[in-house]
Amino acid sequence: MRIEYDLKLGFKDVMIRPKRSTLKSRSQVNLEREFKFLHSPLIWKGIPIMAANMDTVGTFDMAVALANKTLFTAIHKHYSVTDWNVFCTNAPKHIENYIAISTGTGKKDSEKLAAIFSTNPQLKFICIDVANGYSEHFADFVKKTREHYPDKVIIAGNVVTGEMVEELLLSGADIVKVGIGPGSVCTTRIKTGVGYPQLSAIIECADAAHGLGGQIISDGGCTTPGDIAKAFGAGADFVMLGGMLAGHDESGGEIIERNGKSFRKFYGMSSSTAMEKHVGGVADYRASEGKTVEVPYRGKVESTLQDILGGLRSTCTYVGAQRLKELTKRTTFIRVAEQENRVYEE
Repeated sequence: MRIEYDLKLGFKDVMIRPKRSTLKSRSQVNLEREFKFLHSPLIWKGIPIMAANMDTVGTFDMAVALANKTLFTAIHKHYSVTDWNVFCTNAPKHIENYIAISTGTGKKDSEKLAAIFSTNPQLKFICIDVANGYSEHFADFVKKTREHYPDKVIIAGNVVTGEMVEELLLSGADIVKVGIGPGSVCTTRIKTGVGYPQLSAIIECADAAHGLGGQIISDGGCTTPGDIAKAFGAGADFVMLGGMLAGHDESGGEIIERNGKSFRKFYGMSSSTAMEKHVGGVADYRASEGKTVEVPYRGKVESTLQDILGGLRSTCTYVGAQRLKELTKRTTFIRVAEQENRVYEE
């Protein structure tokens, strides 16, 4: 047993200090990024905000809506091969640049992935997604996937420490998902005591990834556009959103009417709701590590995207970053006192 005494911070523990800016308007800010990858020869260009691969967020409908603004969607892994074939046949042009096929690490997952690619070879991104990215089996699966798909962009996670980011990049990942426990419907920290404050995780993992020429995704913990800005300011290359994109027409999720108001069901993918839906229940050797909530129905995702992108552009004007790429270089975080933090949260 050992204790680390270094301070670790989450999004609520800091604010971004404003700096002198020559920008006259938010319209001058360019949020697009262009990335080259460590292993794949693909070059990607777009706004690096992602919908999470949850079945109440990462849907085909969400992918179409986000791709219209060059945002990305990690499609949840519970669509069938037939679903994928139908979608790809009818999808908008160039949608393959803004979606990833999500997969687990089992034999059936590999077979399904191969089947999807066999009929849709134009797809470019794979998201290998597990709750715990620290197992030897996971790194081996990433390595085998890279061998099978040398030209595809591989996203792998989740982890929260620099050494594991390096391990996954060296195993064949191009982008590593960072985050254990920060999500609004994730209860891993409560059930297991395991986690890492998200802002510090981003800072440390981005440093490790960029040293090898890889990228990271900040996955979880963002509840406001300001949190997204902090994630980018801390060094995240992409930011993945779950709860902020839930509750919309495009999100999926059961519609619930109560007292004249509409809600949509939103749940973690390790929740009992998800496991009962997809695998017949919670296995007797594990516990549910997610919760199920009802989020107010919010209509089309378009207005939420405008709020997110507008807030991010505004952050850039406050610190003088004309391009999103410049935000991390222009960011100085200031810690907020506990009393100030309570006021800030309100």
